[in-house]
Amino acid sequence: MAEQVEVGTSAVIASSGRSGVSSSRPSRPDRHPLVGLGVALVSAAAFATSGAFGKSLLVGGWSPGAVVTMRITLAAVVLLGPALWSLRGRWTALRRNAWVVVGYGLTGVAGCQLAYFNAVTHLSVGVALLLEYLAPVLIVGWLWLRHRQAPRRLTLAGVALAVAGLLLVLDVLGGAHVDLVGVLWGLGAAICLVLYFLLADHVDDDVPPLALAGGGLAVGAVSLGLAGLVGVLDMSRGAARVPLGDVVVDWWVPVLVIALVAAAFAYVTGIAAVRMLGAKVASFVALTEVLFAVLFAWLVLAELPTPVQLVGGVLIVAGLVAVRADEARGGGPIDETPLTQPCPIP
Repeated sequence: MAEQVEVGTSAVIASSGRSGVSSSRPSRPDRHPLVGLGVALVSAAAFATSGAFGKSLLVGGWSPGAVVTMRITLAAVVLLGPALWSLRGRWTALRRNAWVVVGYGLTGVAGCQLAYFNAVTHLSVGVALLLEYLAPVLIVGWLWLRHRQAPRRLTLAGVALAVAGLLLVLDVLGGAHVDLVGVLWGLGAAICLVLYFLLADHVDDDVPPLALAGGGLAVGAVSLGLAGLVGVLDMSRGAARVPLGDVVVDWWVPVLVIALVAAAFAYVTGIAAVRMLGAKVASFVALTEVLFAVLFAWLVLAELPTPVQLVGGVLIVAGLVAVRADEARGGGPIDETPLTQPCPIP
């Protein structure tokens, strides 16, 4: 699941100082934009594996809460050592960004998944995903309000194309039902996804992606575990062997995939992509997760995409190209305001 939509100018950022700290973040090293785009696509593909492999556990009787908690907890354990190694004594930077790491874990990791799976209990998967992936549009609006400057027309066109593409890929018009409680949970997932992009983009560069991902996953695992203990999250276990396409496998096989690939690897590469591309472009590239999810459902579960979904995929790609072209025309990342100062976030 990556980045904030930047609207404004560098002059706006330079004028937003804070006491005792420089008014702008340390400059990021120049990277070829194709590298960042490639990392973002790899991250989206990794996140997308959770759908096909996680579904096998749900079909086997495992509750969404149990699946999510296993996924996040195992990923946190795997990344603990690498995260500590990546810091190499930079504990001051971690303490300085402690609230960002905690907020990232509570919202971008635990909150987003908890809200999404609650939405799925009330809505069709298509509607729930569509509501969650309103995040890029919400980011555009947030930065519009924050900097008092409207996004350029090309960005607005990209937003429209991407949303239209999602409607077709998710086949929302093909029989989805709407429930107010589910809609509220879906919008909650979207807000958490916005915070995922914002916090990942604005943490100090002194905190490595591995440290942020590991710390966020640890916070998410603890919060999900507590939610299970107090009964907010159903932790029911299912069958020991679950169906995966045409075969039946042990339960730990899909768990390893969704934990190691769809969580540990996906979060690290997602954070790296946000830092390379900025929040706006990263969040739109993250929309390709839906396309990859369709592809994996086809390969693993033999669920073939429809012609309408393929047309939707073309529209999403067109939207990404429009946003990326607008970003390049505007001279690179715009919203570099640090969030290490108190800043109201909806």
